[in-house]
Amino acid sequence: MTTRTTATTRTSRFHLAPDKRATLAEAAAAVRDGAQVALGGGLCARLPMALVRELVRQGRRDLHLVGSAHSIDVDLLIAAGAVKVCEESYVGFEQDLGLAPAFRRAAQTGAVEARESCCATILAQLRAAEMGLPFLPVRGIKGTGMAALHPEYGRVRCPFTGEELVAVPPLAPDVALVHAPLGDRHGNLHLDQPYVLDERFAAASAAVVATVDRMVSTDEVRAAGVVIPAHTVAAVVEVPFGAHPSSCYPGYAYDRDHLGTYLAAANAGGTELTAYLDRYVHAGEAAYRAAVAPDRLTRWSESTETWQELFT
Repeated sequence: MTTRTTATTRTSRFHLAPDKRATLAEAAAAVRDGAQVALGGGLCARLPMALVRELVRQGRRDLHLVGSAHSIDVDLLIAAGAVKVCEESYVGFEQDLGLAPAFRRAAQTGAVEARESCCATILAQLRAAEMGLPFLPVRGIKGTGMAALHPEYGRVRCPFTGEELVAVPPLAPDVALVHAPLGDRHGNLHLDQPYVLDERFAAASAAVVATVDRMVSTDEVRAAGVVIPAHTVAAVVEVPFGAHPSSCYPGYAYDRDHLGTYLAAANAGGTELTAYLDRYVHAGEAAYRAAVAPDRLTRWSESTETWQELFT
């Protein structure tokens, strides 16, 4: 198969090649050291994990991550030493799985600059970028210490009410990494709700690099509903279970057992973390899927008993 990729630049956000198919290595190579990277999905759902693992394999460094609320994607990149700045509203694991150990260590020691934000503020910044505005006002962070983490924020007074509001600048990441259940060779992507910030990341970022569980015809994507249009997408890669160990509903549930395996290694650090990275990341994506056997996660909707078996 002939593969084509398009370089990501801030000066051109339109990617019009007729065939955007690429290998995972080619797609991840669009993310350069020091890039500002928007991560799609949220918590343990539809995270671009195959791309995250490939970034680690390629030894990426000094990334500036931007996202809403995330978990193993951010924590794994930090554990591998790929991150310089982390701008998120939350990094942690759902339900009883607890905190994100690599993120917590890095934030406490200053190894990573943690700039706590909030989802609504990031959304306003993305909308400002989409609309070509120099700022948008927000109210939600007034009275918090969050502005101290963001010297780029300003203050503005409403000309109608006189109320003082926080002014946030536009956010236009270098590249957005997203995972979708369906996509075509042109880069049209279908997502099932909730979209989290993926739509806005796609519109505001210089380029989208995407993985899809299934590469299908344009007619099939159109029938399902195009959520991210092809002109925003620079490269698309077919990677079955590309969001694992997070979920990509309705196709497969998240892998609670594997998340536990990662958390045990990340909490221990040292040789245990190195062993995890060697087995599940550096060995390559095919070896990863063979090791985690993700097909069992497609059975989540068969019955209540099947669902309970996956999460207990």
